[in-house]
Amino acid sequence: QVQLVESGGGLVQAGGSLILSCAASGRTFSVYAMGWFRQAPGKEREFVAAIRWSAGSTNYADSVKGRTTISRDTAKNTVYLQMNSLKPEDTAVYYCAADRSVLTPRANSWDYWGQGTQVTVSS
Repeated sequence: QVQLVESGGGLVQAGGSLILSCAASGRTFSVYAMGWFRQAPGKEREFVAAIRWSAGSTNYADSVKGRTTISRDTAKNTVYLQMNSLKPEDTAVYYCAADRSVLTPRANSWDYWGQGTQVTVSS
């Protein structure tokens, strides 16, 4: 099992920035990829960004590309999501996820999930 704990959410004005963190513990050696998803009220959970743990290669959703950076610190078993130029439509609960074998934008394919952290962007 892998446990994931997110932090860093909060209220920010449009145009502002935020950094989310996700600390992994447990069987972290089994992790192939870690990612971030988000879910707004009444909407499905959607892919934001992900990173392959060993290689460091990344994938981004088109909606955040160019203003979001995902990174990881392998020594701390932590993944980060730096979000800039935030928009009200970025408001959602952001979830950290980990997978043992694949990086995919399909939420239901990921093995482990954190509890989520709320990000609210005011206009």
